[in-house]
Amino acid sequence: MKRSKAVKKPKRTLKNIYLGTPLTAIQKKRKRTFLKDPVQPFDPARSKSITDLVDSYKNMSIQARRLGRCAEVYENMLRDRRRPTVILGLAGPLIAGGLRKVIRDMIAYGIVDAVVSTGAIFYQDLYQALGNRHSKGTPFADDAVLREHYINRIYDTYVDDEKFVATDSWVSRFAETLDERNYSSREFLYLLGRKIKDRESILATASKFDVPVFSPALNDSSIGIGLTDYYHDRVLSGRPKLTIDAIRDNYELTQIVVKSPSTAAIYIAGGVPKNFINDSVVMGYIFGKNTGGHIYAFQLTTDVPHWGGLSGSTLEEAKSWGKVSTRAEKAMAFVEPSVSLPIVAGYVIQKGLWRKRRRLDCQWKEDVLKKISPGKRVRL
Repeated sequence: MKRSKAVKKPKRTLKNIYLGTPLTAIQKKRKRTFLKDPVQPFDPARSKSITDLVDSYKNMSIQARRLGRCAEVYENMLRDRRRPTVILGLAGPLIAGGLRKVIRDMIAYGIVDAVVSTGAIFYQDLYQALGNRHSKGTPFADDAVLREHYINRIYDTYVDDEKFVATDSWVSRFAETLDERNYSSREFLYLLGRKIKDRESILATASKFDVPVFSPALNDSSIGIGLTDYYHDRVLSGRPKLTIDAIRDNYELTQIVVKSPSTAAIYIAGGVPKNFINDSVVMGYIFGKNTGGHIYAFQLTTDVPHWGGLSGSTLEEAKSWGKVSTRAEKAMAFVEPSVSLPIVAGYVIQKGLWRKRRRLDCQWKEDVLKKISPGKRVRL
């Protein structure tokens, strides 16, 4: 049988693969700069701690590298000799997600100076401080059956509705002990935290170390339900009532911002706390000061920018509003906080970045911040 002749293949060269002219010497040099930093694979056998894990993330890609960058921004804000005031914003089902101790430790270790949170996070902290608990559940539960048993579901977590009602009543009774006047959420939550005996409580720890905590939408939570119960009793009895003054919250947090040498922001999820922290920068003009925006910022969220909402808006976008400095060091990681926050907080705590830090000393006279300055060294 006759063999057919082999077809001669054309020689492959860059010239006949790519259109146009070959790379110039300058382009070749620039190409090498693009390719100079190789991705380094994670080595699970050599990673012994959270710091090892995060240091590996810095040399990986996608959200691992973004998370490593967030931890790096956090480290730099804590090392900065200018000592920016670090404001932590909290939203989402963080207590149900098991982050109560993480948030409490961030306050105790002095790696945040002020907190802005949804009311639900503080309420669920109180719920646990009173001896109640969040229980493992399933997102596939029959919710009609859960309702029959007075169980409330937060995705895959259950809470006892009867204990929620009891906690609401505790808030109502606590309000009865206070003078009938205006309170900012900061002052109200400080007084409430002093009544909590649980050392693992976020509110109790904040009160112990005089860390100001704000909840600008406090009414939009079960603390608000307890206060409404109190309000109704006062209406029925014709007695005067205390009120939570949301505008006083604006006034107080803005004073922290304008009287600090500089500020840094941490956003966990987004929502009202993120906007409140950012608006406090914008409101600086009321006090005759342009702070220039936060000099550090990072965000851990699952919200995305392309829907146009604030929770997913980028920190680049915040520059256009003057909320984040045009020269800010910043990062975002799109990783759900029950996964990402323990890693980032654990990184800075395990590295001991709190050891040389001083707590922020805020001295208030009613709604006026008389003094803000570094105070005592962090002692646990």
